[in-house]
Amino acid sequence: MDLWQIFVAFVLGLVEGLTEFAPVSSTGHMIIVDDTLLHSKALFSPEVANTFKVVIQLGSILAAVIVFRDRFLSMFGLKKISPDGNGPGHKLRLSQVIVGLLPAGVLGVLFNDYIDEYLFSINTVLIGLVAGALLMIAADWFRPARPKAASVDQITYKQALLIGLFQCISLWPGFSRSGSTISGGVLLGLSHRAASDFTFIMAVPIMAGASFLSLLKHWQYITADTLPFFIVGFISAFVFALLAIRFFLKLINKIKLVPFALYRIVLAVILYLLVM
Repeated sequence: MDLWQIFVAFVLGLVEGLTEFAPVSSTGHMIIVDDTLLHSKALFSPEVANTFKVVIQLGSILAAVIVFRDRFLSMFGLKKISPDGNGPGHKLRLSQVIVGLLPAGVLGVLFNDYIDEYLFSINTVLIGLVAGALLMIAADWFRPARPKAASVDQITYKQALLIGLFQCISLWPGFSRSGSTISGGVLLGLSHRAASDFTFIMAVPIMAGASFLSLLKHWQYITADTLPFFIVGFISAFVFALLAIRFFLKLINKIKLVPFALYRIVLAVILYLLVM
């Protein structure tokens, strides 16, 4: 394992950690940084490179678990926490998260092979980046004047289900899971912070499930030769995701979604110029 391979692992982990939970499309960033600049598939086989991306995603997931650990412990009845805000007095329930997960979970299982075969291309990612940006701009422009749910504890089952339907859009590569669900939550009357909290909490089980299933299929590619590459990427993704999530949650109520939408449009232009 040479220094360049360690550097590539660190940078890709950084990109994954910074972009996985922000509404800017981690897929688009990975294409720009890896496929056009670092070329991890030239260092290892495509199977190892793809397994690496699963491993670093697990690093990002672990960061979200750490940030929301009290929430998860509370939902499983392992810790008592007080509800946020001045809502109806209940805490976010595990059943609400499950309701939010169902639509995209069902569609993902039904169409996963189709998505992998036909939708993972530069053209579809470009479309997803721009369309997602337009949705985010619309969310900020047409959101209710006063949020119906200032805290994640005020989310209703109906809102959870509808946010889950918005999450289905993120099955299109480049659209961004957090971009679609935060936008949907804001349009449904959640504050930007409440929509972000619910998005990140909901992302953990669906991302973890998909990552572990993928890892089981590719376990043989984690060998003594590739292990340092995976470890560096995992740690890098975990650390930078931890920083990014905490920073984003402090910032989102202040700047809203439009700056991220404009960034996505710029990213789409850069991606188009680099690879088209």
